[in-house]
Amino acid sequence: MSANAFALGAIALWATLAALGVSLSHVPPFLLTGLALVVGSVLALPLSRFDLRQWRVPPATLAMGVYGLFGFHFLLFIALRHAPPVQANLVNYLWPLGIVVMAPLFLPGVRLSGVHWLAAITGFAGAAVAITGGHMPTGGFAWGYIPALGSAFIWASYSLMTRRVPAFPTSAIGGFALVSGLLSLGCHALLEPSVSLSLRDWALIAVMGLGPLGAAFFLWDAALKRGDARHIGLLSFLTPLLSTVLLLVVRGERPGLAVAVAAALIVGAAVLGTRARADVAH
Repeated sequence: MSANAFALGAIALWATLAALGVSLSHVPPFLLTGLALVVGSVLALPLSRFDLRQWRVPPATLAMGVYGLFGFHFLLFIALRHAPPVQANLVNYLWPLGIVVMAPLFLPGVRLSGVHWLAAITGFAGAAVAITGGHMPTGGFAWGYIPALGSAFIWASYSLMTRRVPAFPTSAIGGFALVSGLLSLGCHALLEPSVSLSLRDWALIAVMGLGPLGAAFFLWDAALKRGDARHIGLLSFLTPLLSTVLLLVVRGERPGLAVAVAAALIVGAAVLGTRARADVAH
């Protein structure tokens, strides 16, 4: 499989997260994330042919993985509690833009052309239209925007740093997820009330763990190991668009003009990014 195919697989799985989150909105977020990450870590077992030695990575690499998986969700949840959710989500979706514009800072030999900048800005505009529905966000500044920006920086920098550390097998992501899940459960024990979960809750948590908080991380790592981080970052702008469309379908609503505009902007950004990559190749 190509890097783009792995990336699109991760994006498709992340697009289901909002719909699953709505169905599990009564579950405390740290509990939900912790359980889902622990479930997701199990996927590493068959991937490593049940050889847990593949989970062994240098302490710095493990710290980087926990920084990405736990740090991203920790700051995002703080942001959603202390800022309007739509605006906080919009700030958080600066991470694809961050991957594109920060690539030269993390990856030796990588440069950005004017076309890359145009594609990145166009992609973020499309993501903004998908999230806001084409309406101007209202309200003043909320301090929760700061952790939302932090979460975006963490995911973008984690994605790029995976190319800077010593090579590790993709199955090692299972260790990152397990430690991050246990930390999330610790946050639940300290910060959130205890709740009882139904069989339906457990089933949906299992789906979330096996999909957007499990397989997606393994696919993402495989994509980053094989492809151009700048182009993968541009493709990532599809995540809020697909998430919005799926959420509308689940609610029985029809996508409107804003979704069509968002799709045009994001697809245009991806095409521009591909052209920029071709120009560099020549």
